[in-house]
This record gives sequence, structure tokens and C-alpha cells, in this order.
Amino acid sequence: MSTIKEKYLSAPGPFISLEFFPPKTQPGKQNLMARMGRMTALNPLFLTITWGAGGTTARKTLELAALAQRELNIPVCMHLTCTNTDKEVIDQALREARDADIRNILALRGDPPVGEEWDKTANSSDFQHAVDLVRYIKREYKDDFCVGVAAYPEGHCEGEADGVDHNPLRDLPFLKEKVDAGADFVITQLFYDVEKFLDFEKMFRDQVSATLPLFPGLMPINSYLLFNRASKLSHASIPQSILDRFPPEYRADDNKVRAIGVDVLLEIVDTIYARTNGRVKGFHFYTLNLEKAVAQIVANSRCLSKILEEDKDEELVDGIEEIALEDSDELREDNMKKRRRQSSTHNADQTCNRVLLDEDDKNVVSGRQASGAPSRKVVISISQGSGSLGKDATWDEFTNGRFGDSRSPAFGEIDGYGPSLKVSHQKAYKIWGQPQNFNDIKTLFIRYLEGALDALPWSDLGLSPETALIQEELIQVNERGYLTLASQPATNSTSSTDKIFGWGPRGGYVYQKSFVEMFVHKQQWENELKPKLEPLSPNVSFYVGDSNEAFYSNLESNCSSVVTWGVFPNSEILQTTIVEEESFKAWRDEAFSIWLEWSKLFPRGSTPNTLLRQIHRDYYLVSIVHHDFSKCDALWDLLLS
Repeated sequence: MSTIKEKYLSAPGPFISLEFFPPKTQPGKQNLMARMGRMTALNPLFLTITWGAGGTTARKTLELAALAQRELNIPVCMHLTCTNTDKEVIDQALREARDADIRNILALRGDPPVGEEWDKTANSSDFQHAVDLVRYIKREYKDDFCVGVAAYPEGHCEGEADGVDHNPLRDLPFLKEKVDAGADFVITQLFYDVEKFLDFEKMFRDQVSATLPLFPGLMPINSYLLFNRASKLSHASIPQSILDRFPPEYRADDNKVRAIGVDVLLEIVDTIYARTNGRVKGFHFYTLNLEKAVAQIVANSRCLSKILEEDKDEELVDGIEEIALEDSDELREDNMKKRRRQSSTHNADQTCNRVLLDEDDKNVVSGRQASGAPSRKVVISISQGSGSLGKDATWDEFTNGRFGDSRSPAFGEIDGYGPSLKVSHQKAYKIWGQPQNFNDIKTLFIRYLEGALDALPWSDLGLSPETALIQEELIQVNERGYLTLASQPATNSTSSTDKIFGWGPRGGYVYQKSFVEMFVHKQQWENELKPKLEPLSPNVSFYVGDSNEAFYSNLESNCSSVVTWGVFPNSEILQTTIVEEESFKAWRDEAFSIWLEWSKLFPRGSTPNTLLRQIHRDYYLVSIVHHDFSKCDALWDLLLS
């Protein structure tokens, strides 16, 4: 298998590469392999597979990377982070990658430890920075691997810790150090300001390397919410001219947002290619495990559409179709009817499902039937969501979040890098302080509900408008020591144009069941909540889990609850947010790990560290749904009785 550098030097361009993250569930993994198979029609130069923060998804990364390398016949690049990682773990990962014929590694530092943990790492670890990993791979593994590194067109966000604005010029010496250590290619952090990238590219060519492959990192805009969140987490600025293209009345309409987003990315790609005279000939897409927006960008870009003009091997396209349809008999009926919108939980970063009702477009020729330029026809089917291939591709085109379908490859976090605090360490100290007891923790949750706190470790985007309707009740629930993470008020037949509850086409009516998700002390659950809830089954359902992967429910195994739906003219009932066992278990593990991430801000044995680890050990995560949506206050009266 060729390396990325070899492929880059032999390909005239333009071309693309694609990033994927390991799904949280086994069905998600199966569907992702089908998705990756379809996306080979885009003729990517290579694929990258992310490595979870702190190695949390290391095994899944290795398995997915090896499977993709074996099945798709495209060079795979495996991410590898090194900070706070033992040399034995690094060697094991590299040996397994080599055995799987993976010849490309993206060497990353990863999130650094803080406080005493950093001092300990600095004294004992061989790897403090990405350059240490580059040197180690080149020294110990010689030519076994082609090694890539990351770059930051707007400067690394950690400059903020020193009170310094982002400045790529300040970071260039560190990038040059990685290149001098043997880096073979560079991929940038995502950006939306094309002028800042072009300035960076010129500095890179003048001061680092005139010839090294440099790939701009691009993230398609699938929803306004996730567009803002992704740019915030990566500290990427959004020009006002782009923000102005998303007026408030469009921001809740994912179809319109994605259409505008495709135009924005088209302009970025074509501008970079034209103004660098093709010197930047490869574009790296952070797919979020979704495919429609990327396919639309490639199909409509002046430069990238050239990828599709050459005939492709018909046997390969047959393989794409076969992979795409592998699980269709079992999943087609449900999968093809799913779509996403922003959820109405009090954490605004949730998304949800809707049933998709479009019919097969028999005028679109599938890749299996094509001759001449089958790749273009496959891509058009994906980009338009047409035909059986297009439906397989787009059943979950809107990002899932925690309350989506756990069978989707995009289910869960937006980037697949694993749990984190969502804010810098400096901001964490500033807004959360150093909690000394449980009352301090409870106060943080209440202040967040009051709008006096920017973020919690589990949510960084503030409250949804619906929260105002149950704000008082939620505050009282938290005062009882139940720490709420997500919630939703009930509504019975509300107009689809309502400013708070409304969604979907005009003339419809929407419905919601009330639900809440919260951390509850194990004794409180056993002595207070469980005796209240169990007698009300099946009208009230719940899931309960702890940090040791314990799980308990009053539902039968693998049940799910639809908690939002809509009725519209000339349409079947459209279902939305679901609460299900598989997704609850995946989130349970992540939610509890965030307590530990928070505790790492403080020295081991200190009061805050001990407190946060104690909560991690002694609490349950509880999800409760009240199914009588005609009684808007029923759940809150129950919790507060």
C-alpha cells in the first residue's frame, strides 16, 4: 500500500481525503463501513481514523483502521496521540498498525495533563509533545510509516493561557521543528476564514517548507448549532460575512443551513485552489461520519468535480454497492426513515430523529448499473439522497447527538475524540472554581440553569428556549441534590409554527413527552426515587446506570421511547427524539468519565479532586420519561413530591 506522500507526489490533483471516527456502537460500526465503502466513489487519496482523548477509543481505532485498510484498498492514516501515554502503548499501537499494513500515522500531542499530573508526565514520559512522537517513529520504525502532523492556521488555542491572541507566526517554529524531525505531510485544524488560511499557507511555504504536502482541514456545515460548536471547540473564527448568510429564521432549519453551508465550503475550496494556482491540491474533510454534504461539495465544486470526470473501475463500484447494501434487508425500513433536527433538551447541543418519507427516484442510475463514469453517478445519488443508494447514504444525514439513533455512525459526540471538559483548563478554573463540597457542585448546576454560568463540563452551549418553561422546576430538582443534564417539557398538540416548540412544515402539530436526565446519589435513588417510580410503570419508564457499567431499567431489554413527534398535512407521523437503552449506556460511560476529566484539574488527594472522584463513584445516571404528555406538570410534580 502506498504512503500518503507517495500518493500525493504521483497525483496531479485536485483530490480529497476524509476523516472518520470510531462509532460508539456495533451497529454504528457496521453502518460506517457501508458508508465508507460508498464514499470511495469520491476517490479519496486517503482516509484518517481518529484516536480518542487519552486513548479511550484506542482499541476501536485500531480495529476500524485495520478493517478499512483491508476492505477498501485506500491508504489509511491512523491518528496517534502521545502525551501522558506509556511507551509500551505507543509501541503496541504502531506494531498493530504495521501488521495491518497501515503505513500512515498522524502524530498528535493530545490533551496535556494539568497540575501535578503534568509535572509527573514531564519527568517520566518520553512523549510530551508531538515532535517527540515524530522523532520516535522515525528513529525506531525507519521507513515503516509516513508521518503527518497538525498545523493551526489561526494559531494554537493554548496561546490564550498566556494572555496572547492566536498567532500562527508564533507557532511556526514548533511546526518547523516537527517537519525537521521527519514529518512527511501536514493537515490543518478546521477553519472558515479563507484569508487566514491563505496567509498561513504563504508563511508555511516561506518559512517551513516549499514542497511538503499541506492539506487544509474543512468541516462541512450540517447544522447551525454544530457549526458554532465545532468552531468554538477548535477556536476557529467565523467571518461576519459567513454568519450573515445564516439569518435567525433559517438557523433551526437544518436543510437550509446545510444548503448554505455547502455553498460556503464550495467557495472556500475553489478560492484556495484558484489563489494558490493549484499549489494546494488536496482538501481534507472532517466528515463527522456523514456523507451527503461532502458529496454535494465534491459534485458542485469547480475544481473538485474534476475528480469524478475520469472513468473508474466498474468492479470497484460493484463492490461499493455491495458494501452499501450489506445490511439493507435488516435495517432499510428503519434507517431510511430517519433524519435529524436539534433536540428540545435543556442542553442545546442535542439532536434527534425524524422519519424520512421520500420515494425512490428511479431516474437516478446506481453505480452498479453505470457505465462510462459510474463514480459520478454514485456521488450524485448520495448528494441528492436519490435512489436506494442515496437513501442508504442519507437516512441519518442530520447529526445525531446523544438522543439520535444509536445505529447511526454519527451517533454521539460531534468529533469522536472522546470525553473532554469542552473548555480550556484556564476557563474551567475561572468559571467552576475549586469546589470543596457537594453544595458547591449543586450551586454550579443551579447557576447554569439560571443563566449565570456559561457552561458545565457536560454542556457548553447554554440552554434551549424550552428550558424557560420548566426552569423553576429544574432549579428545585437540583436543590434536592438531583443534578440535571438534559430535560424536556411536555406539550400536547402545539402548532408547528410555535416559537418555542415548533418545527417541521406549516400547518402541523407537535407533541412531546416530558423527560429528565440527572445524576442521583445511589442512596437517594434507592430510598427516594425508585419507590416513587416503580409503582407507576409503565406510565413512567427509566434507565439507571453507574460508573462501573451497572444498568437497571423497568423496561424490557432493547426498548426505546419516542418522546417527540409531529403530525403534518399530507405526511405520515414524523417521529423525533428517542431515549433508548443502547444510547443511554454509551452516554452513561462518557458522562461519568467527565467527572474524572474534571478531577484531573486538581492535585490528587486535594479536596476538589477527592470530591469529584467520590461523585463519580457514588452516583447513578438516571433517565426518566413520563408518557402522559397531556399532563405537562406530571413528571415535575412526581420528582418534587
